Amino acid sequence: MRRRTLLGFAGLAAIVGATVAAKLRPADRPKQRVFTLQTVDGKPFGSADLAGKPYLAFFGFTHCPDVCPTALFELSGLLKEIGPAADRITPLFISIDPGRDTAELLKLYMTSFDPRIIALRGDAAQTKVAADAFSAFYRKVATASDSYTMEHTAGLFLIRADGRLQGMLDMHEPREAQLQKLKRLAAS
Repeated sequence: MRRRTLLGFAGLAAIVGATVAAKLRPADRPKQRVFTLQTVDGKPFGSADLAGKPYLAFFGFTHCPDVCPTALFELSGLLKEIGPAADRITPLFISIDPGRDTAELLKLYMTSFDPRIIALRGDAAQTKVAADAFSAFYRKVATASDSYTMEHTAGLFLIRADGRLQGMLDMHEPREAQLQKLKRLAAS
């Protein structure tokens, strides 16, 4: 009887272990980040254009008072600082405000930042698909002036060439940590 109980526990442990391993394996696989948006020139641009390339994605909007312009300004400096390695990374700025971020406004806004950063926009449905592909958060919030602002994920998603999430770049991290993350991304 004791032997049967031990085998029962061993069998149960094997089932639990296999279940846990099965749940862990999908995290090792690249997440399918499928989306299609448009560049400021109206050309389609999406996940297919990024296949096999390391890239980063930042979700924001042109009417953002501080987080977005600061992050884009800091990213511009980081790209310059890592030198030629930056040319191996495709940096994306994805608008989460399709109502106000017209192609013309987005194009003008981006002139203040590194020209390698590709600004993308879409309609409300395309924007939602893109944000969902990265599990990025955003929502419209009314303001007292009969206008609105946008709450959103403030970090930059770092995606390796194999499609896996390397991690997030947080502009509050020490600069050296940010540089190391970008260098590691460029080498992926």
